[in-house]
Amino acid sequence: MGGRPPHLIELSSDDYFYLDGLVKDGRTEQRVARRARLLIEMSNPDTIVEELAERFEQARHTIWDLCRRDEEIGVEAVFDAPRSGRPRVFSPSAKSRN
Repeated sequence: MGGRPPHLIELSSDDYFYLDGLVKDGRTEQRVARRARLLIEMSNPDTIVEELAERFEQARHTIWDLCRRDEEIGVEAVFDAPRSGRPRVFSPSAKSRN
């Protein structure tokens, strides 16, 4: 099967420990921890993107996009990008109205 050659992510030891800490911290949002695990896996030269995509239930292009963001902004790529528009506003609960 053809396709793009694997793209190796180069992580410094500080970046690796930072990402590993996010993965192991029980308070990290799951989507952030998943992205951190993906970047750690992509730093392994033996990684096959198709297998990684199947294991993490992600599209291959999603993994490639994460790799590109990592190249641009570094390990902060695991966090959501800022969104345009007005922030959500939640109405107060019925209990707090009493």
